Amino acid sequence: MTNPGVTDAVDRRALSQFDMIIDVRSPGEFTEDHIPGAVNLPVLNNEERAKVGAIYVQESRFLARRVGAALVARNIARHLETSLADLTSAFQPLVYCWRGGQRSSSMATILAQVGWRTMVLRGGYQTYRRAAQKKLYQSDLGVRFVVLDGGTGCGKTAILQRAASLGLQVIDLEDLAQHRGSLFGALSGVSQPSQKWFETVLLDKLNSFDVRKPILVEAESNKIGKRTLPPAVWQAMRRAPRIELTAPLEARASYLLKSYAEVVADRELLEAALSRLEVFPGRKRLQSWRLMADAGQFLALVQEVVERHYDPSYTRANQRDERPLFATLALSSLDEAEQDAAAREVVNAVTAISAGAHWRES
Repeated sequence: MTNPGVTDAVDRRALSQFDMIIDVRSPGEFTEDHIPGAVNLPVLNNEERAKVGAIYVQESRFLARRVGAALVARNIARHLETSLADLTSAFQPLVYCWRGGQRSSSMATILAQVGWRTMVLRGGYQTYRRAAQKKLYQSDLGVRFVVLDGGTGCGKTAILQRAASLGLQVIDLEDLAQHRGSLFGALSGVSQPSQKWFETVLLDKLNSFDVRKPILVEAESNKIGKRTLPPAVWQAMRRAPRIELTAPLEARASYLLKSYAEVVADRELLEAALSRLEVFPGRKRLQSWRLMADAGQFLALVQEVVERHYDPSYTRANQRDERPLFATLALSSLDEAEQDAAAREVVNAVTAISAGAHWRES
């Protein structure tokens, strides 16, 4: 093959046929979102893309194309001498850019001339994005979620992960969103992914599962930090039966104190978190909590925040929740042995739910 072929198939099976999916867009575009498993071999980096764009707007289309062509040629040559240097003649790549235009065709043409069976994604990244949006925004996902619910500090995430190790299909939404879902949930030093990339990794995870089997997911609101659950996922969660965890307030407070140690250790992070609560507890109570923090009374502080802010909120939400409650699992503590036992009970409950078809139709 001396000329690249063209495809518009972006399903998991079609993409798996290629040895490498090459995203030739700039690193900035790639970071915002890309096809799962793609490798970024940009034909224009961030600065070069901005430079060519400025020439196009301020001077002329011809000059922009000439300058851009020289940059593209040098970058493709570098990729051939580095990232692509050791590949055999059997190599079969898929190449894409923003919308299947000059950047991908430039790279694909050269790769095809080398002798590799090269394909270009028609419509580029936008073809993939439209397919992802259709499934996440307009479709019935065709999956059966079971929601792991419970008050703040019940160890839901840890038990979810333990259930995964026991063989359940599990989606850790907080891990995908890089946020622990609560007021103190921002992961220290870690930025949340873009909304598009959050949706991409979520869809990729869903696509990896056997849709005939249930998927365990932690109860969340429709927002995790600044990331929003896509409508199809949120609707599937709203139809899902629930398994509820409970644990004593003191055990939950101690568990949270360990889990959010970096927030407690950083007075600025703690203050930023408490400040976002001002509307709910009132100024006097908020000031009392600040005094606790100043005095190092962190266990008492966490217990107060859970008891007076999170638990009432959870109770109100439960009163409005129409999803069937299948089981309530009471933990006496949150040590590892207790979490292991709870995870086994969760697995048994999910198996029973699956056998009994407890999902709401709408």
